[in-house]
Amino acid sequence: MKMYTFEEDLKKRLKDPEFKKAWEESEPEYQLARQLIGKRLKQKMSQRDLAKKVGTTQAIISRIETMQANPSLSLLKRIAQTLNLKLDLRFS
Repeated sequence: MKMYTFEEDLKKRLKDPEFKKAWEESEPEYQLARQLIGKRLKQKMSQRDLAKKVGTTQAIISRIETMQANPSLSLLKRIAQTLNLKLDLRFS
């Protein structure tokens, strides 16, 4: 059985219109998770540290970072403030 790299497998799966639509719809959550992880690590903060400063639990931060949660705008504002970031939401 041939082993595929992630990129090869993704390229193959993106030919399926249903998969492609689901993949594209998850892009905002992916970008949020990726940016949150990067900014948190840049500030040498654990999920637990961030959660404590934001006033939530480590499990909630983990769920956001693994795209298993839809955080409220209020929580995103608190996270941005804690990480000294500007929260920029927009429709395009």
